[in-house]
Amino acid sequence: MSAVVAQTLHVFGLRSHVANNIFYFDEQIIIFPSGNHCVKYNVDQKWQKFIPGSDKSQGMLALSISPNRRYLAISETVQEKPAITIYELSSIPCRKRKVLNNFDFQVQKFISMAFSPDSKYLLAQTSPPESNLVYWLWEKQKVMAIVRIDTQNNPVYQVSFSPQDNTQVCVTGNGMFKLLRFTEGTLKQTNFQRGEPQNYLAHTWVADDKIVVGTDTGKLFLFESGDQRWETSIMVKEPTHDSKSLDVIQESESLIEFPPVSSPLPSYEQMVATSSHSQLSMPQVFAIAAYSKGFACSAGPGRVLLFEKMEEKDFYRESREIRIPVDPQSNDPSQSDKQDVLCLCFSPSEETLVASTSKNQLYSITMSLTEISKGEPAHFEYLMYPLHSAPITGLATCIRKPLIATCSLDRSIRIWNYETNTLELFKEYQEEAYSISLHPSGHFIVVGFADKLRLMNLLIDDIRSFKEYSIRGCRECSFSNGGHLFAAVNGNVIHVYTTTNLENISSLKGHTGKIRSIVWNADDSKLISGGTDGAVYEWNLSTGKRETECVLKSCSYNCVTVSPDAKIIFAVGSDHTLKEIADSSMLLTFDDQFLLTAAEDGCLFTWKVFDKDGRGIKREREVGFAEEVLVTKTDMEEKAQVMLELKTRVEELKMENEYQLRLKDMNYSEKIKELTDKFIQEMESLKTKNQVLRTEKEKQDVYHREHIEDLLDKQSRELQDLECCNNQKLLLEYEKYQELQLKSQRMQEEYEKQLRDNDETKSQALEELTEFYEAKLQEKTTLLEEAQEDVRQQLREFEETKKQIEEDEDREIQDIKTKYEKKLRDEKESNLRLKGETGIMRKKFSSLQKEIEERTNDIETLKGEQVKLQGVIKSLEKDIQGLKREIQERDETIQDKEKRIYDLKKKNQELGKFKFVLDYKIKELKKQIEPRENEIRVMKEQIQEMEAELENFHKQNTQLELNITELWQKLRATDQEMRRERQKPCLLSGPCRFTSLNSSETIKSLWERDLEALVKRFKTDLHNCVAYIQEPRLLKEKIRGLFEKYVQRADMVEIAGLNTDLQQEYARQREHLERNLATLKKKVVKEGELHRTDYVRIMQENVSLLKEMNELRRELKFTRSQVYDLEAALKLTKKVRPQEVSETEPSRDMLSTAPTARLNQQEETGRIIEMQRLEIQRLRDQIQEQEQITGFHTLAGVRLPSLSNSEVDLEVKTN
Repeated sequence: MSAVVAQTLHVFGLRSHVANNIFYFDEQIIIFPSGNHCVKYNVDQKWQKFIPGSDKSQGMLALSISPNRRYLAISETVQEKPAITIYELSSIPCRKRKVLNNFDFQVQKFISMAFSPDSKYLLAQTSPPESNLVYWLWEKQKVMAIVRIDTQNNPVYQVSFSPQDNTQVCVTGNGMFKLLRFTEGTLKQTNFQRGEPQNYLAHTWVADDKIVVGTDTGKLFLFESGDQRWETSIMVKEPTHDSKSLDVIQESESLIEFPPVSSPLPSYEQMVATSSHSQLSMPQVFAIAAYSKGFACSAGPGRVLLFEKMEEKDFYRESREIRIPVDPQSNDPSQSDKQDVLCLCFSPSEETLVASTSKNQLYSITMSLTEISKGEPAHFEYLMYPLHSAPITGLATCIRKPLIATCSLDRSIRIWNYETNTLELFKEYQEEAYSISLHPSGHFIVVGFADKLRLMNLLIDDIRSFKEYSIRGCRECSFSNGGHLFAAVNGNVIHVYTTTNLENISSLKGHTGKIRSIVWNADDSKLISGGTDGAVYEWNLSTGKRETECVLKSCSYNCVTVSPDAKIIFAVGSDHTLKEIADSSMLLTFDDQFLLTAAEDGCLFTWKVFDKDGRGIKREREVGFAEEVLVTKTDMEEKAQVMLELKTRVEELKMENEYQLRLKDMNYSEKIKELTDKFIQEMESLKTKNQVLRTEKEKQDVYHREHIEDLLDKQSRELQDLECCNNQKLLLEYEKYQELQLKSQRMQEEYEKQLRDNDETKSQALEELTEFYEAKLQEKTTLLEEAQEDVRQQLREFEETKKQIEEDEDREIQDIKTKYEKKLRDEKESNLRLKGETGIMRKKFSSLQKEIEERTNDIETLKGEQVKLQGVIKSLEKDIQGLKREIQERDETIQDKEKRIYDLKKKNQELGKFKFVLDYKIKELKKQIEPRENEIRVMKEQIQEMEAELENFHKQNTQLELNITELWQKLRATDQEMRRERQKPCLLSGPCRFTSLNSSETIKSLWERDLEALVKRFKTDLHNCVAYIQEPRLLKEKIRGLFEKYVQRADMVEIAGLNTDLQQEYARQREHLERNLATLKKKVVKEGELHRTDYVRIMQENVSLLKEMNELRRELKFTRSQVYDLEAALKLTKKVRPQEVSETEPSRDMLSTAPTARLNQQEETGRIIEMQRLEIQRLRDQIQEQEQITGFHTLAGVRLPSLSNSEVDLEVKTN
């Protein structure tokens, strides 16, 4: 068999715990780490290119890209040694430029890096306990400077260069914010920390000397040259349960742990460890990115804030909020926005913002969307697709489709397509998934969850379970090559099931340890298994027994496979006989074209398999992939129903829109005609006004000519007077100039004297200050020497006492220990105090040096003032010459201005006329607009009242229907009571009845009268009760009163004593009547719907007819006006307008002008209401006709409300 090579084709995953894990290479390509590779991903074309990591690399720690986008630095751990590899991105493929792996200083790993602005220098920060900051000239592998940043083993999170200065560096960490400058071969700190130390998590440069820094308590600081200029706190806008700290989130996801060997100790984990003492509700700022308008920063879980610079001040204000969206496919959608944003990056054109999160997800948003969504937070979108956020535990592929199935400890199952490199299906569950297998057809999967083994369908947009088996924590499962069987591991037992009847056909027992791998042979007749007990068994499925076995107890097998001819079995175990595949899964597709690998960092790689010559592996037969998908019948029916509903809805909306458009067109056409008539009238009035104004203008022209001649005479006289005055002023100004010149000479002499005196006094003061502070320094140095001698003396005494303690250690060892421990503490405190005093003296010395520099600066400023005074004198001389020129120019401008004044006066008069005309027009237009607005308001109120009336009609109809049903029941009850009352006289004894015929007839007539009076009284009382039907409490009291009034105890006893047969007959009759009533109600509802459709149709026809009538009336009016004009032209009638005729002779022309009059909107609505009333009356008549049908009795004392009194009834009922 020829050797083959696998080349990386595509990756589905991200290593988020690498520092600075996302960059933009250009506008379309981003770079991010995945596995031991760096990926160049084109966002538009969706292709990936790979920058492979170093051989035998144990994981990446940090990334950094140069400002010119030419170089990429990767910090790695190679064979337990730190290394920095620098790649040249401009070459295709990317090649290694330099490898920094030989160091003269102690280092465990590099946790943060940064390139200088010119890309020549590289800054790298090592991890504690060394915490060294290294300044490299990386092209020559030369260390320019190294300095220890921290001595207390506090973590350092980020280092960076100033964007314009190669020598200025910023370092932030827990309790440290340091600015350093590279001078004379060393890195020196240039700032002093003031105030309480903060846990600074991230920073960015917003200008040459301005840095924005974020903390773990949600605070943002702006430092300028090391001094704090601005501070703000990020407020949490959500409940505290949504803003948990990261350590709480990690406890809830305890299964998501990355091993320390394969993954680096990231800065994110350091941040979580150091910020555990902070409040739970405080948002932590893990990432900050600057752009031209300001900066973006993470503000707690699932939240990013944009800050923009204020125009007037050098401060920033919060402008936008961006959130991570809720994932609908997640089992707990609220968890999707509880992931922290670890890195932010803007595209070169600042059109896109990309973010990476703590759950290995990549999000992006276009900045234009954030500007659109004002007032509401914008939402990120997935840059590619949702990725695994925890180790992948299962990997499977199929034959008929290019699919990959993966399961992970993040409780999700994902189906990938390795041809299109997309995510096909994705679903999260409540339990972790440990193993997965894909059916050869690609339509089913079997998944081993922590609680059960589930057999599931892959539908078009969902993954649904249809069979569950009580196998807990199944670590291995596999479909057979034919798909008719599948095997699942339960501890040390293998269960084999059929996919046809889903039953267990055999259980294979024999392993004493856990089974780690199972594989089918080509014809599915045998199953090979390997486990931690060192046994590899070959099982015959027809007999359920072992055929061959190989037991090696010293080896724990991880994976087994079989050759295509099933003659050779390969096994991989802890003895490294072939090669151990640790912490990962590998799988070949059925056609041997692609190799699939998945690891515990959540990354899934697809590799293209080539032979030695670089040619692809040839397939035995070309078979296209299947395109069928599973869809349930209910889903199809639901979607078809939704489509039908949407279509009907669209048609209804079209009809409504067309109707509304027609109404609007009619209204607008009428308004246009009215406006054109008004404007024609205004044009005529303006023409008359224009003629009047022309006559006035001619009069004004004559007046102005005479006035101009008078003004010219006056101007000539005033010019002569001004010339005389200006000559006198010039003489006075010349005398003042001479006096000022003498004053300036005197001032110059006085300033020179003052400068000499100041120089002498300053030199004396400087000498005195230097002598005074030198004496102080000598005193302090002597004090320091004395303190050091005291310390040495005390150390000698301590050694002597220590010797004595060793001699007497058996007697009083406990007392001596306590004494000298106290002495040690005191000595340490005194040493620390002396060190603090020396630091204070150094600070005072530096402040004195600053004062000396300030004094020298004052001398220089005085000299500058002297130079300025000399310049002022020269400028005064120039001003005198300029004044002379101005006098000449002003004479010329006076003449020009006078001409201009004359022109402006003319323009002013014309503008006054225009103003008068425009004011008049504005008043008239306002008068016309106000009645229109009042009409619109009145119409809107009428429409609202009509809508309220319609609602009241509907409520009244429903209430009346309820009243009808209740009264029917009451009527039946009264009928039965009437029958009982009529039967009472018949119960009299026989002899009393037949005594006399006349007496019986009189008794009967009297009884009938009493009965009628009783019924009338009962009806009146019942009618009074119906008035309280809207008030249940009063109605209940009235019914109780009726019962007490008309039902006696003897009647109750008689009713109780009736025959049971009568009661049964009564119940049967009642059921029969209720059924009849229900059927009649259904008929009434159906007929009401039919009448309603007919009513709508008639209304539409009426509206169209009204439109046609209005159009015909307009045409008739127009033709009549034409006839009138023709008659006037022929001089047959007097020239009188039709409107005037109708005004003067209303009685004679009423019939002729009435059809031409246009219906306004109020009349149309009135007619429509009248038509609706007629239709309601017609429907009432039909109801009354149906009530007269046999078996349908009318109600006594109850009738429908009349149309005229409907409003009154409604008001009574509402009150």
